[in-house]
Amino acid sequence: MATAVTSERSTELEGFRRVQRLAYECAEAVAAQLQPGVTEREAARMQREWLHARGVRDWFHLPFAWFGDRTAFAGFRIPLQFFPTGRRLEAGMPFILDMAPVFDGFTADVGYSGSLGVNPLQDKLMDDLRAHRELILREVRERRSLREIYEDVDRLMVRQGYANRHRAYPFGVIAHKVDRVRESRFSPRLFGFGAQSLKGLAADALHGHREGWSPLWSPYRFSDHPPRPGLWAVEPHLGFRGTGAKFEEILVVTDSADPGESAFWLDDDLPHTRRWTEEK
Repeated sequence: MATAVTSERSTELEGFRRVQRLAYECAEAVAAQLQPGVTEREAARMQREWLHARGVRDWFHLPFAWFGDRTAFAGFRIPLQFFPTGRRLEAGMPFILDMAPVFDGFTADVGYSGSLGVNPLQDKLMDDLRAHRELILREVRERRSLREIYEDVDRLMVRQGYANRHRAYPFGVIAHKVDRVRESRFSPRLFGFGAQSLKGLAADALHGHREGWSPLWSPYRFSDHPPRPGLWAVEPHLGFRGTGAKFEEILVVTDSADPGESAFWLDDDLPHTRRWTEEK
């Protein structure tokens, strides 16, 4: 029985890994096509069209694109400011592409940071994100509360001299749970979010409220509990003087007593991890 469960779990994780890689392939393909004058709306459309051509019909959320100081969420006060605008890309300008496709019922939510040409500041931010990825995995394995881990990420950012920009997201989340999504013939959306995905997140929130946990990883009291087994889309986001950088990828949390199996990143072969490996 244990072997069957392990095999089933492995097959499911491979489904999530496949769609996460597809999303990052999209990010790299679109990033390679960006040029001066392209708007955020056009970059978001390029992501949608690339993924649609490869069979994606549903979304956790539609693609975002942020250019220039919008990569650091400068002046963001309301959720509508997250949506793509007519901001045009310029030489040397940082950008972030963010997309969350659903494919064959599996969900990914990824964030890709880059720049049009050389941008040493964003390069430094990306290098320093490596320590956050290591800290998050280590403390999840230690079963620290999500709220405590969030605070430790904050403290690391302060030591590095950066501002926490994921705090600007709704509820200040650094991560949220992702699950299988029931496929349907139609894929209605609400404010850019897939209805089926929102329905699943709401069900998790209701279920979690009854049991004392939340599918949102935030700095607030409702996240003051150990990591819940499942898949979490994690996105530490650094900002400094109008430049932002982040990664977003899936962290797998289990109920295993073995530290190495209790939590692990779904995939260690992604654009940001390859960057850090190549720099060694």
